[in-house]
Amino acid sequence: MNFPILSTKRLKLIELTHKHVDSVFEILSLEEVMKYYGTDPFTLPAEASRLIDLFHKNFIEQRGIRWGIKLKENQRIIGTLGLNSMQLKNKRAEIGYELHPAYWRKGFALEAITEVLNFSFQKLILYRIGALVYPENEASLQLLQKIGFTLDGLLRGYIWQNSKPNDTYVLSLLKPEWERSQK
Repeated sequence: MNFPILSTKRLKLIELTHKHVDSVFEILSLEEVMKYYGTDPFTLPAEASRLIDLFHKNFIEQRGIRWGIKLKENQRIIGTLGLNSMQLKNKRAEIGYELHPAYWRKGFALEAITEVLNFSFQKLILYRIGALVYPENEASLQLLQKIGFTLDGLLRGYIWQNSKPNDTYVLSLLKPEWERSQK
């Protein structure tokens, strides 16, 4: 499968390569971005390089797809978005995303997620998209619930970050729910 390039009104969702290391590092080295990411902020560009390699490996092995979110107006990478823990046989994946804080609350995440959900349900024929969100990450919870995700429950002590266990909510969206919301 060739890497799927997706497009929206303001964004192009592209494959990340090593030419994007600086952009990815800039975003993932920010404390406010990584606060709810599940890992500590990056301190070296090599960490971004290794992550891009992991995204590529996961795509080749059909375990995930991670897009760079690029603004059409200036070609700037403003974040990443993707499907993690993808299991095509079981028709499910988890969605994850992050944006540079300069682009928060401008509708970019909603625009990109909507396009990835369409692709996931129509082209990949997935049935369930899950999401893991820290309870404190109210903006992300509100966004996912606005899109139609349902809160399934709380996973206690699920992610180890900042030298302590963190609870996460698990949310999900099923294909029939998405299709109904798009009519």
